[in-house]
Amino acid sequence: MRSSLLPTFLLLTILAIIFLFPFFWMFYVACSPGWTLDNFRDVLGQKIFSRAFLNSVFVTGVITLGNLVFALLAGYGLARYSSLSNRFLFVSILAVLAVPTHVVIIPLFLLVRSLGWYDTYWALIIPFLVSPLGILLLRQYILSLPVELEEAARLDGAGELRIIFSIVAPLAKPALAALAIQSFWVNWNNFLFPFLFTSSENLRVLPVALAMYQSYQAIDWPHLFAASAVATIPVLLVFMVLQKQIIAGLTAGALKQ
Repeated sequence: MRSSLLPTFLLLTILAIIFLFPFFWMFYVACSPGWTLDNFRDVLGQKIFSRAFLNSVFVTGVITLGNLVFALLAGYGLARYSSLSNRFLFVSILAVLAVPTHVVIIPLFLLVRSLGWYDTYWALIIPFLVSPLGILLLRQYILSLPVELEEAARLDGAGELRIIFSIVAPLAKPALAALAIQSFWVNWNNFLFPFLFTSSENLRVLPVALAMYQSYQAIDWPHLFAASAVATIPVLLVFMVLQKQIIAGLTAGALKQ
């Protein structure tokens, strides 16, 4: 190793240790006492935890898929069609992004109650099915794509939906991958809204189930950390699957420059 690279290597090593230490500590406590997997067996054997895990997979998967589809459709429309209504819609999306999420808790809760969605999967999915940030991300990315392929497809008789899903979507894979990771991570860790919008054990998601390991007098740290370790696995898998798309997008952008 060249001596000029040694400071950079040491700095990256220190940063890696800092970022990885919480994961090491989580697994260390989860395996205590005595480096055993009993805590993981206890957690995975609990019906409440397994149901919460499946609920999180289902709810987060549907929301992520919805975010991708609606963001792609809306982003394409805003990027390719210029009109006064589209400009107004785009400004409205920016205004929504400027509003803190917790400001809408009470109005959203009242809306969910009035629609009869309280303590149902509808309350866990519908309010988060469209992501303003995702629409903005896809709009900006599609604006950077050439329109010649779309125009050629129109000359061949292709409809708008076919153009979007057969031409635009493959070109927008890096943006879609970034949105998928962001949407999955945010909704997988969402605690407040599922906690407020549901009350039955059958509808608990993982963040709410993890809170059940805490009581007013004590916290079951080994089982809590074991459950938390299991809960991190899907997020890591999603990132590992989609990271190549993001890196490919960054590399393509650098080559274009």
